[in-house]
Amino acid sequence: MSWRLLAVFALLAVALVFLLVEGLGSSLDYFDTVSQAMAHRQSLGTQTFRLEGTVVPNSIHATDAGSNFAICQGSEVVHVANTGSPPGLFKARVPVVVVGHFTSDTSDQFLSNSILIKHSSTYVAQYPNRVKKTTSGPVC
Repeated sequence: MSWRLLAVFALLAVALVFLLVEGLGSSLDYFDTVSQAMAHRQSLGTQTFRLEGTVVPNSIHATDAGSNFAICQGSEVVHVANTGSPPGLFKARVPVVVVGHFTSDTSDQFLSNSILIKHSSTYVAQYPNRVKKTTSGPVC
């Protein structure tokens, strides 16, 4: 009887460790940058993920469903079709994180249902240990 109980506890411990590792591992990568996503488009396919970039000036166009715009990092550009209302701070040259997926594994078209504004420089200055600086560079 004690061997069975020990085996059950061991199995539960292994399952708990597996769930913790899987849960923490997937939460560590909050988003992919435009460059990372474009480099790994084929492996990303049409799965949902978070994509970070800077809104390209003069690219925002309102649609019946939401808005279309482009985000960039360096020379890489992704065209986003977003459904829903963008947040109040959404504008050109603002770093954003969009949640959605590519239309195919070879496309630069990204379908999004959520736009998150990244923290401003005043927030970063006030809480320097809370925000990692991005390497997205100047607006394309």
